[in-house]
Amino acid sequence: MFARYDRMAKQFSRAGKEIAIAVKKGGPDPDTNPMLRRVMQNAKSFNMPKDRIEAAIKNALGKDTSNYDEVIYEGYAPHGIAILVVTATDNTTRTVANVRSHFNKGGGAPGNSGSVSFLFKQLGVFKLKPEGLNMEDMELELIDYGLEEVGEDAEGNVIVRCAFQDFGNMMKALEEKGVSVISSEVEWLPANTIEISEEQSEDVFKLIERLETDDDVQHVFHNMA
Repeated sequence: MFARYDRMAKQFSRAGKEIAIAVKKGGPDPDTNPMLRRVMQNAKSFNMPKDRIEAAIKNALGKDTSNYDEVIYEGYAPHGIAILVVTATDNTTRTVANVRSHFNKGGGAPGNSGSVSFLFKQLGVFKLKPEGLNMEDMELELIDYGLEEVGEDAEGNVIVRCAFQDFGNMMKALEEKGVSVISSEVEWLPANTIEISEEQSEDVFKLIERLETDDDVQHVFHNMA
């Protein structure tokens, strides 16, 4: 139970920072700020209360609020697995020191900017409710908006992926077609994955877990199969 509450607290904290970044970039009105609209949508997908979302927007407009920036760090986990760490930070000196410490203590090695990002592709990923959707029709209708692939996740939801630069067009197309979007994220997916043993993968997961518990870390991506 405590693990579930910890995970929920982390999700709420992450969403709050994403709201702050979105408001800073595009203002507090979700109707005119697609980034904020996306973040609010994602917050609702894991049941963040409406008043918490509204409070986060209000806090982002305050003079005394922290200014968060998205910063990506790169490195290698044990056994040659590439890692991308997406952070939201109001103190890069603190964050870079913490991320480097996590890599070193977790048996990995921090890298310079660009050292592993070329192994990944930045994509927009939309999770859709499957009710009333035809996969073949969906593919034909969205191909002009940058669609790269359509699939399903383990829970039966429809997953739509597009190139990062087409994220806004895809989001607008889905909204105009009245498609029910559960969540939408920008993700870094590996161009190729690396097969390692189960025992080796435990070493990698220990480092990922260390990183994910850091308050500044939003997402961790890897190229482990």
